[in-house]
Amino acid sequence: MNKVFAALVTLAVAASPSLAQYATSDIRQVAFTTGRTAAETTLSIGKSFLGKPYVAHTLDQGNAEQLLVDFQQFDCTTYVETVLALALTAQKPAEQVTSESQAFLFRDQLTQLRYRDGVVNGYASRLHYFSDWLKNNEKKGLIQDVTQKIGGIKVSKPITYMTSSTWKYPQLSDPEVYKQIDQVQQDISKQPFWFIPKAKIKAIEANLQDGDIIMLTAARPGLDMKHVGFAIWQTDAKGERHVYLLHASSEYGEVMITEQPLTSYVLWNKRLSGIRVARLSQTNQPQVLRAMR
Repeated sequence: MNKVFAALVTLAVAASPSLAQYATSDIRQVAFTTGRTAAETTLSIGKSFLGKPYVAHTLDQGNAEQLLVDFQQFDCTTYVETVLALALTAQKPAEQVTSESQAFLFRDQLTQLRYRDGVVNGYASRLHYFSDWLKNNEKKGLIQDVTQKIGGIKVSKPITYMTSSTWKYPQLSDPEVYKQIDQVQQDISKQPFWFIPKAKIKAIEANLQDGDIIMLTAARPGLDMKHVGFAIWQTDAKGERHVYLLHASSEYGEVMITEQPLTSYVLWNKRLSGIRVARLSQTNQPQVLRAMR
């Protein structure tokens, strides 16, 4: 494709003030070159944000849940969601989308990815747990869980982290919200899933592809996934090819590529137990695209 998308959101804000509620006041131009595949486009977009600061809890602003867009700072989840939403937007044929409508399409793609069934309906409608995020977005046809296919094993794990750590989530002080999140946790806990234990990642590394969504599973009880980023193949100092992780790092405070291969990054981190892997669907058209109405 090799198109260049530039000023994607800025143009739309200028054309339609109603979009301002979805965007931060400091929106930089978003410019990237699309690739021949969705994976190439995803990595092109992901690398365009290298060096941007890591900031936690960027979505927990204000009392009312609303779609927030920020191209200046990320946590690991908002980084992955923003990159994927831009990649999905870029896949729409240019002749079918005007410059003005690109931002609205992006907003809808981000809403689809971030919220249950693509609808913003309070705090609990946000897909907080990545197990929930993965299942719901696979249902929408946006992504595909390939963990079983590439060598995963089937396990179950009770999920209780949010309701056991309410001091981290002020919204759970509302009894109704607490009840909703507790139900989400119960639903996740009933669903076995496939994952690749950390000791087995090296054996399946060749099955990983550029642009794969890598979800790092948590070793601690009650939590499903600890971190998320993108797979990126690179050549090391010895001339060997390995998969690294392109991610928003809380440890280093910025968007970066890990210094060591994914196999080592996970193996030596006591907080991690393994990985789950997903890919953008080849037919990733959301069921609802309000921006194109």
